[in-house]
Amino acid sequence: MRPRVLTVAGSDSGGGAGIQADLKTTLALGVHGMSVVTAVTAQNSLGVQGAWELPAEAVRAQYRSVVDDIGVQAVKTGMLASAELVSLVAELIAGTDAPAVVDPVGVSKHGDPLLADSALDSMRERLLPVATVATPNLDEVAQLTGVRVESEDGLRQAAAAVLAYGPQWVLIKGGHLPGDAVDLLTDGSAEHWLRAPRYDNRHTHGTGCTLASAIASQLAKGQAVPEAVHAAKDYVTGAIAAGFALGGGIGPVDHGWALSTGSPSA
Repeated sequence: MRPRVLTVAGSDSGGGAGIQADLKTTLALGVHGMSVVTAVTAQNSLGVQGAWELPAEAVRAQYRSVVDDIGVQAVKTGMLASAELVSLVAELIAGTDAPAVVDPVGVSKHGDPLLADSALDSMRERLLPVATVATPNLDEVAQLTGVRVESEDGLRQAAAAVLAYGPQWVLIKGGHLPGDAVDLLTDGSAEHWLRAPRYDNRHTHGTGCTLASAIASQLAKGQAVPEAVHAAKDYVTGAIAAGFALGGGIGPVDHGWALSTGSPSA
């Protein structure tokens, strides 16, 4: 049976991030993607115009419907909106025998808040401890831990601060730093530095969602965490390079870049 990934995240009506980005990524990487919608957003290339959280019972029902019948080889989380949903999803993941990639989404690419301040404690105390891999960017590191990274030298401190909350691995995404796009993957012992060229392309909407769902896809195929993250980094780097204009603002990365160029999926 084809590997299966379940994304638990918000819907992006513009199609560049959220569940839409996750499902495009799983398709591109040869994995069957399934979804639990946690929130609906009115969103385009200019920003988020509105967001509506789904009831907890609707989120639970979607999750159980998929996991109890179809089964999953990996779970990926994105926008969870509230403390109630963060705690619920943590409970569901803890009872699922599959690796979990937690993308602790706090704000959108345009700076719009996607996680209530009251949910930060639940993220720290409930969800991060059940994560196989947590994938915060530098803004999310600051939001969760108070650590602010100004240079590559600060990535180790950021990783240690996030690991203190209990994930098995953390991938600190240094894309907001100047120079090459440098990320640090570590479990507190082994370190893997991932470097990629920085492309002069402003159309990067959905980068974080795409990377996290690509990691989940590779884990679902049975890859170890370092191997999965390296493959996902290669995939998202190609997607960023091929990002395209859409609407009047920031366009999305191109999830199908490897298919359109004939390059094999990782």
